[in-house]
Parts: sequence; structure tokens; C-alpha cells
Amino acid sequence: MQINDVHRGIQKHKARKRVGRGLGSGHGKTAGRGDKGHSAHSGHAKRFAFEGGQKQAFRRVAKFGFSNNFFTRRMAEINVSVLEARFESGAVVDEAALREKGLVKGEWDGIKILAKGDLSKKLTVKATDFSAGAEAKIKAVGGSVERVL
Repeated sequence: MQINDVHRGIQKHKARKRVGRGLGSGHGKTAGRGDKGHSAHSGHAKRFAFEGGQKQAFRRVAKFGFSNNFFTRRMAEINVSVLEARFESGAVVDEAALREKGLVKGEWDGIKILAKGDLSKKLTVKATDFSAGAEAKIKAVGGSVERVL
């Protein structure tokens, strides 16, 4: 295949197939429906979810069991290296401050501070959760940690 062949034959507004318009069209006489039977007659429609005799999707998928996935808490994760780069020493880091700086976007169930990177600034960090390493790093430089719901 050549790059100039990629879109050859692709049309945005393809004309619909006009069936039953004479033998010369290739779709005349029985209009592609075969000779006899219920599927050749007017008014016939394939049943809901029919996949040509293949086992239907709703019968292939398990209908038992339970998943706790619906109840998981989605947390926005922020590393201490990001706090080091974006906040001045003595700053209060909370959800509003993180959103203002564009570090947290969208809907989350909470914010978790992770320990990747180094921290040298004294910060007051208010978040839903902290990893043990992140909490230790913040406290080691004289900062404070506050858990909010």
C-alpha cells in the first residue's frame, strides 16, 4: 500500500444502495434477500441483538458476580517534587491552591500526596491522604500535614 492510496475510494457522502432496480444492477429481482422464507418478505426485521447466528454479546457476558470498582475512591495524586517546584516556602497547599495552579483538574474524591522527589521548603499541606514517605518528608523540613475529608 502506498501513502497516496490510503484515502482512495473513501467517500464522505456515499449514495445509498438502490435495490430491486433490475438485473443489470446486481441487486435486482430479490434485492439481495434470497429467494424465499420469512427474511425475504416485507416487514421482516432481525431480532434485537441478532449477530448472524453467532452467540450474542449479552449471552456471552457473565451476569453473576460483583465488582467493588463502583465504590473505589478516585484520588488526584501529587508528588512532593511538584509542590517543591510550584509553591513558595511558607505557603498553604490545599485543594483550592492546587486547582488555582492547574495541578488538579476535574472531579476527584480527594487528593493524595506522594513521596516522589525532594522537598526543601516548609509547607502547610492539607490533603485527603498522604503516603508515609511524603508525610515524613514534609515534616522533616518543618512543614505540617493536615488531613481533610
